[in-house]
Amino acid sequence: MVFVYDGVRLMDVAAPLEVFGTATGLGGAYGPTGSGGPYDTVVCSADGGPVTTSTGTRLNADTAVAGIADVHTLVVPGSDELPLRPPPAGLLDAVTVLAGRSSRVASVCTGAFALAAAGLLDGRRATTHWRHAAALARRYPAVTVEPDAIFVRDGRTYTSAGVTAGIDLALALVEDDEGADLAREVAKDLVVFLRRPGGQSQFSVAARTPSPPHDGLRALLREIAADPAADHSLPALARRAGLSTRHLSRVFGDQTGTTPAAYVEAVRLEAAKALLEAGETVTAAALRTGLGTNESLRRAFLRHLGVPPSTYRARFRTTGPPRG
Repeated sequence: MVFVYDGVRLMDVAAPLEVFGTATGLGGAYGPTGSGGPYDTVVCSADGGPVTTSTGTRLNADTAVAGIADVHTLVVPGSDELPLRPPPAGLLDAVTVLAGRSSRVASVCTGAFALAAAGLLDGRRATTHWRHAAALARRYPAVTVEPDAIFVRDGRTYTSAGVTAGIDLALALVEDDEGADLAREVAKDLVVFLRRPGGQSQFSVAARTPSPPHDGLRALLREIAADPAADHSLPALARRAGLSTRHLSRVFGDQTGTTPAAYVEAVRLEAAKALLEAGETVTAAALRTGLGTNESLRRAFLRHLGVPPSTYRARFRTTGPPRG
């Protein structure tokens, strides 16, 4: 069952439904039960009425919360509003009631904020869209946020990263329920990976920064990425670009949407995360990325990720699957 509400992201709703619908269509041929399809999908809203999605599209619901008794899988999609403010009471009440009637609960993208607000992620590992991972960690300190994961399973609770990661999540649920053969056929039918390579860090600082039209600025961004630990102070950057510090700051802000200092810190933080994931010590990560001291690295991690680097590093000491 997928729970919908006003402002919900349409792709967050459609992606799991498409996976489950495709699995149902292929289930007769590939499913272990040979039952002709494993899923009976239902779209539920608080009152059973239609909702308006983030795109303005009206989406009809099949039933109201009051009409739901037992649920095998509850999927809570995200919205642009959830990271910005606590969920409205009606949404939170509905999620709490439905979760109590469900065998397992899953969220897509920022739907994790609704699960966290309902206390469903307390003491658990979870993920959400990389852009909002730090906000989730700050707002809900009882949740261990894994900002790089495409999806995380902890017990009966599943959370996934941004938008299209709802496909990855749903494929994992199909594999758990019906086996790898059916999940593989669904992935082939949808022309997607059964298990997407890499994590959210593949969408790196450089990759998610628009390529600036200014030649000198493009060269600076390449230099910062290539050697994060080098001298990337504003005077040094301005010197290399042949611009005044004031002019560079203005061009940098206009063409990248951020400041030189913020961009350099983001690149260094990304490099430090990679080093910690590879087993480097906190001290080595601080020195090798140009963040300098353990305390500087700690402040950067707390500011951006909501956890200290030692905690972040500890998460990568196991090579086991992401299960609680």
